[in-house]
Amino acid sequence: DNADDCLDSCVAASCGDLFVQAGVEDCDEGAETATCDVDCTAVECGDALQNAAAGEVCDDGNTEDGDGCSAACTLEGCGDGQVQAPEECDDGNADNTDDCLDSCVAASCGDSNVWAGNEECDDGNADNTDDCLDSCVAASCGDGNVQAGVEECDDGNADNTDGCVDGCVAATCGDGFVQAGVEECDDGNNVDNDACSNTCKAGCGAVFSTNWCLQQGTMMQYTRCQSVTNGGNTCNNPEIKYGNIEGGIPRQHGGNQFPTWCQQLGFSNWSGQVSYGNRPCLAPQGGLFGCTSYDENTWHWCDWQDGDWYNEQLDWHNCGGTEITSITCTP
Repeated sequence: DNADDCLDSCVAASCGDLFVQAGVEDCDEGAETATCDVDCTAVECGDALQNAAAGEVCDDGNTEDGDGCSAACTLEGCGDGQVQAPEECDDGNADNTDDCLDSCVAASCGDSNVWAGNEECDDGNADNTDDCLDSCVAASCGDGNVQAGVEECDDGNADNTDGCVDGCVAATCGDGFVQAGVEECDDGNNVDNDACSNTCKAGCGAVFSTNWCLQQGTMMQYTRCQSVTNGGNTCNNPEIKYGNIEGGIPRQHGGNQFPTWCQQLGFSNWSGQVSYGNRPCLAPQGGLFGCTSYDENTWHWCDWQDGDWYNEQLDWHNCGGTEITSITCTP
């Protein structure tokens, strides 16, 4: 009987002799096989005997996960689908567009991997001047960050009266938006003799107005009328100002150049019609712009724009019946 402790060859039974010793061995195949360990016991993960033929990569003598050798006798590590310290996650794949990276770290903004459905971009830096913000949102006009080489400005609002207009372009005269505190008007064209000059100063556009109108070709000279008649061609009781100094009353003067005045307000010429009268001067009386040559930088207006002024820093003329009460220009 080869199942007891003495074989029929009178040799003591031993593991590896290809005979299963009853009550002692589970198996005996002469070597390690997929079903029999080298100690003639049945293969079982957790028996502390690594059986390569059975597919065991490790066997640490227990069936606990998380200790380096799993309950299936496989090495534990990133990518095995089992979360083990210090892993944050382990989804068992190499896909870096899901919520767990192939490094077993949870996906997050700034890891340089675009998390599908959650991030628009991820360039791995905190630079908000490139095409991907540090919030992993694609840069766009209106996000409050100036994209280098693409945007001139980005103030994060839709207000076109400040220094940055739609399209993230710096506000400029001629863009069609009136920049508050900087421009009086902006009609978006390069026509200089219409209602808005090429320097974004308010004009009249060949029609007199009761509003201040910039005289084209000047920096800060304006005209307005107390009333307008004759289809906008006649200005009654005109007033003039320079910059923010108001109160000027145009007056008769030997050097009056009414055609120039009309043309600067957008008309083609002076009609030849002008009336004079005694208009009350605003107190304190004084102040006259008068010159023989045009020089705004030294606070001069040419003779045709002489007037009675109350501003005492200017030369003055008394009101005496020679103030202009109406002037008519030719469209």
